[in-house]
Amino acid sequence: MLSVQRDYSEQWCAAFDQQVQNLVRAGYPTHLGINTAAFVEQIAPLKHRMAELATCPYQSGSGHLPFAIVLQTGLIPDEQLLPLVSYNGKTGIVSMDPVAPGDFTPIAGVTIPQSSAYLLVDIDRGQATLNVTPDAALAHLTQAQRTPLTITEGIAILLHEPTFLQKNHGFSLLASRAQDRRVPALWLSAMRPKLGWCWAGNPHTWLGSASCGLRVGS
Repeated sequence: MLSVQRDYSEQWCAAFDQQVQNLVRAGYPTHLGINTAAFVEQIAPLKHRMAELATCPYQSGSGHLPFAIVLQTGLIPDEQLLPLVSYNGKTGIVSMDPVAPGDFTPIAGVTIPQSSAYLLVDIDRGQATLNVTPDAALAHLTQAQRTPLTITEGIAILLHEPTFLQKNHGFSLLASRAQDRRVPALWLSAMRPKLGWCWAGNPHTWLGSASCGLRVGS
């Protein structure tokens, strides 16, 4: 068992390093106004926390991710983050009129770590909540002791794993709300990632609700 855990830990460490490089290539240091070395140093403490949580292999394209590095909401506006995502050569777009990503804030009960960067752990795309209303999906996740995701977290996942988003399988981001019945969601439109919204009481066969097991700060 110890050998298996060590193998998984090594695999996760390699995946962590790859995610850091994803952020660098996407231009996060430039957006933050710092150099690459300072950016990498800022994120490095998370690697030790990630190794502690390594319990399963890293399976790309499965609808489940062991972890994803996320920068604190607001450090870079979500409108600037989504165009950094590339899906088969097409960049992400925001289409949320009459609201904007900045109108959405975390719901009660969702605690975001205070560190500038943190880890989402045990991420699920939401297969079990396809064709389930966001209202019902939130109740389901709460009962399962899982937490929904924010807009920033959803975009961060796609930056690391664009194929986490699939045709006919987008995902709602139930942890972000705009003081009304709108729920933000990510889906493919003309095969490019699109951030839009749906109503909290409407089910869609092609839209589940993404979640994670926990968030871990540095």
